[in-house]
Amino acid sequence: MHTFHIPVLGLSYSVDTPLKVARYGISSVVSIIEDEMVEKMRGFHATRNGIPYTYISDKEPDYRARRITGYLNLMKQLIDAQMIEMRSYDIDSLNPLTTYFEMLPQDSTLREAYERVKKMPEGEQRQKLIAELKECVVPGSIDVNIMAKVDNLTYAADGTPLPAEFSDASAALRGFALSELNSALVLSAGYNPRLYNYLEAFPDFFPDEYGNLKKKIILKVSDFRSATIQGKLLAKKGVWVSEFRIESGLNCGGHAFATDGFLLGPILEDFKQKRDDLRAELLEICNAANARKERHMLPATLVQRITVQGGIGTANEDEFLRAYYQLDGTGWGSPFLLVPEATNVDNETLHAMATASPSDYFLSNASPLGVPFHNFRRTTATQQIKDRLQKGRPGSPCYKKYLSSDTEFTTAPICTASREYQHKKIAQLESMDLPPEEYATALARITEKDCLCEGLTSSVFLKEDISLSHGLSAVTICPGPNLQFFSGVFTLREMVDHIYGRTNLLNNLYRPNMFINELGLYVDHLKKEVAKGARDFNKKHLDFVTNFRNNLLDGINYYKDLVPELKKETTTYIQRMKDELAHYQELLTSLPLVPVQAVAVPQPV
Repeated sequence: MHTFHIPVLGLSYSVDTPLKVARYGISSVVSIIEDEMVEKMRGFHATRNGIPYTYISDKEPDYRARRITGYLNLMKQLIDAQMIEMRSYDIDSLNPLTTYFEMLPQDSTLREAYERVKKMPEGEQRQKLIAELKECVVPGSIDVNIMAKVDNLTYAADGTPLPAEFSDASAALRGFALSELNSALVLSAGYNPRLYNYLEAFPDFFPDEYGNLKKKIILKVSDFRSATIQGKLLAKKGVWVSEFRIESGLNCGGHAFATDGFLLGPILEDFKQKRDDLRAELLEICNAANARKERHMLPATLVQRITVQGGIGTANEDEFLRAYYQLDGTGWGSPFLLVPEATNVDNETLHAMATASPSDYFLSNASPLGVPFHNFRRTTATQQIKDRLQKGRPGSPCYKKYLSSDTEFTTAPICTASREYQHKKIAQLESMDLPPEEYATALARITEKDCLCEGLTSSVFLKEDISLSHGLSAVTICPGPNLQFFSGVFTLREMVDHIYGRTNLLNNLYRPNMFINELGLYVDHLKKEVAKGARDFNKKHLDFVTNFRNNLLDGINYYKDLVPELKKETTTYIQRMKDELAHYQELLTSLPLVPVQAVAVPQPV
């Protein structure tokens, strides 16, 4: 019904977003990796709605998957009830049903039908058409996200490793697969062989006798090559990718998986030119695999959606992406953090973001995964890191261990944000007798790691007055840099109207085109990569940054040819975009890729 979806937002920020927006036909994505939070939310919403609730203890068998299944089933139950209530309203007064229709895009056939029926005189024919309209009112999808990299093995109470199907990601997958949902699993953060293989254990991911899929797969990808490789890996198992969700590598929220200088426009062009061939190839591989395993076939008419998200800020950008690149939809994430009706941001953090300046948003090294992480300076988690360091107690107690991956000091993996790791790492640093400036830089790299397991869940507990996990209240939030162009707190209706061009919520800051914003982020990223070569310069590094720069320059040339296609933009807008492309082209061309202070490091023969 809508041309956009709300992507996953951290761990808690969209954990119950479907309960808030699905009734209006808006699809959204829930993170299910953190089962303790999921169980608390199940108890919260069951109690709020008068539904019997029995706590699932972490001492019970397969508790992780059962918690997730229980929560997803509860959301479906509550949304089904919402839709029954929705269809009970009339269309002649302001109520959720009329809001449903009026939030739809202007060119939606359902909205057009609603507008016609509203103008009809009362009578039997009008009542018949109203009944037909109500039958067309369907909820948005309750999709779920699993970040494939978050997949540690788990252990029994006696320390014995549990079988692979009880790993973090596998148990989350099982929780979704055994739920009653008819929706999609969004797989992000790369290829996980164990997880991909485990999909074959669940019939819902394969076609029924009519060729329908109860559970669909959405792959979040950075480029066409990634889509092709992962799509084929799944197709060989008979698993169909229903949607490739392209995300800007840097102009996004949360973790930033930068490409090697490949920009979003050229990436979308790749999909535009090759999507039909990819779909046909994957369908052939998929059906061949299902035939070998005596499963039902997928129909030849099966649709494969292509969508994009990351940094979209105006209705013109949204419409251009869908029209020019023939996309099936877009994702709007970070702006919804300023919409309390849709997401879970505690009052203190919400006020800070609503009044933020551009410098409050930055790309950090706070994630224990070792991947750049979009961050916000004015959070209680940022202050907590400083306070702990001042007290001589850097690092966080590590209760959940989802991001435990380092074995430098221990046999069992530990988290680099943990107190245990940082204590050992700082002791090692102190033994190196470094100059004060080098020591301070190295210390900052160690202590800036943030406990995301706690920080990304606490906001919903504060907002809804739910007991905090382990009493930890510091909030981490990870909005994309695009949020600097939105100031204030908005209603759901206002944000949807902004997306469709019926109102404008941008603040007074100058905002370049989303492609220019992303280009600027990549140029800054290249400068950082070049600087890394100052201490350990070698040919491999030079080849990398040279290729990175060439890809950016190719992207700029692509955008120069694309600019005339921006038919809805003003002459001034177009000229400024041309000037910005010329500026970045000159900057890149003159950028020295070998730092003056670079010291060559002998390479092994």
